[in-house]
Amino acid sequence: MHQMVRTSADQSRRWLVLAIVVAAQFMFGVDAFIVNVALPTIANDLNASPAQVEAVIAIYLIGYGTLVVTGGRLGDIHGTKQVFIAGVFGFSVTSLWCGLTQSGPELIIARLAQGATAALMVPQVLATIHVLFNDEARARAFAIYGIVLGLAGAAGFALGGVLVGLNLAGFGWRAVFFVNIPAGIVIILAALRWMPAPPARQNTRLDIPGAITLFVALLCLIGPLLFGHDVGWSPAVWLVMLAGVGVMAAFLRLERRLAARGGIPLIDLVLLKDDVFMRGLAAVFLFFFANLSFYLVVTLYLQADLKVAPLHAGLVFLPLAIAFVIASRHSAVRAKAKGTRVLIEGCAVQITALAALFLLTTAVSTPSVGLLTAALIVFGYGQGLVMAPLSGVVLASVPAASAGAGSGIYGTTTQIANAAGVAAIGALQAAVQIAVSGRAAFAASLIACAISIALCGACLAWMRRG
Repeated sequence: MHQMVRTSADQSRRWLVLAIVVAAQFMFGVDAFIVNVALPTIANDLNASPAQVEAVIAIYLIGYGTLVVTGGRLGDIHGTKQVFIAGVFGFSVTSLWCGLTQSGPELIIARLAQGATAALMVPQVLATIHVLFNDEARARAFAIYGIVLGLAGAAGFALGGVLVGLNLAGFGWRAVFFVNIPAGIVIILAALRWMPAPPARQNTRLDIPGAITLFVALLCLIGPLLFGHDVGWSPAVWLVMLAGVGVMAAFLRLERRLAARGGIPLIDLVLLKDDVFMRGLAAVFLFFFANLSFYLVVTLYLQADLKVAPLHAGLVFLPLAIAFVIASRHSAVRAKAKGTRVLIEGCAVQITALAALFLLTTAVSTPSVGLLTAALIVFGYGQGLVMAPLSGVVLASVPAASAGAGSGIYGTTTQIANAAGVAAIGALQAAVQIAVSGRAAFAASLIACAISIALCGACLAWMRRG
């Protein structure tokens, strides 16, 4: 009887732990989007150049994307709780720094530090879920994670518009960073109280040479994607990326030699031999390639072409967020019976919404915001069908001992995809706008997003066969 009560308490506690870690994930996700709406105000207040404004977003992704695998492995070695709390604390402190900055260059440095601390925090979220939920509740837990992940994007746009528009306490754009501080304090206190502390691995240490090599490789791959547009995609950009490919190959050779000597490499090399996991990563890349770029081009279209105010532009995404949550709940139930098929159906729904947006914006010179919102609701529903179960499906084959490393690889893939999508679709949008018009540029961007999502569906079908 005592054992039954104890088991019941443990079962209840893990849902509380889930709430703690997904709250941190929500904070990170909101911060990735909330700045977009505030960028024009930031540029005016700090006299920042256009390149500096773009770097405020790009450097955050670089700091996170280049270090997230290392952060995941640190969680495997030292314990997810310790690394998670350190990451949340660092994220809160650097958010305060971002809000207090007095110049564009200082904000860029602060955002780099903020992204780096997020690389400690975020991998522990998926790793904790992966370890705590290894029974029939797993699908529901990952569905909750997916809901939070998608909701954070829409909430970020909306909250950014509200905070900048209302100018709370006279903070203006600085409030978009200050809001992280009380949230971080609550998360830290809750984690100290309720989050389990798995024992650290004995006689293990971080693969420092591997971490440095991977950092350089990812920096060479992600950096040019984010800044290539500013230098006109000169040959140097492609040479740096080619060098990144070479350094990545050297990293893999270094990791194999370390494993052969009995050491613990930065990534679990067995994961790279798992066909289902690798096919899943391909689907993840294609999905997120169209994710952040879609929200950015829609925001630009609303504000630049339709002249919608920042506050109203942010609120346009709220119905999308509601549709996303509804779809996420549906997908959690249906995925138990249909598996990956639900995700493929979600891709089809998103493509339908993109086609509707394409027809609406090409047939009508100034479409109403109401009609655009209706199409966005359909898109949000389709996105919820995919994103909610995606991480659980892809990480299903990852062993618990490598949960942090697997989560780090997943996180790196999403950030490289986000960066590549913003660079490629952003370059397409800019080129067509110069050559034709803003409306044509938006239409071309929608086509690119639809192609990426269609390929994602194809990879999911390939993964399903595996």
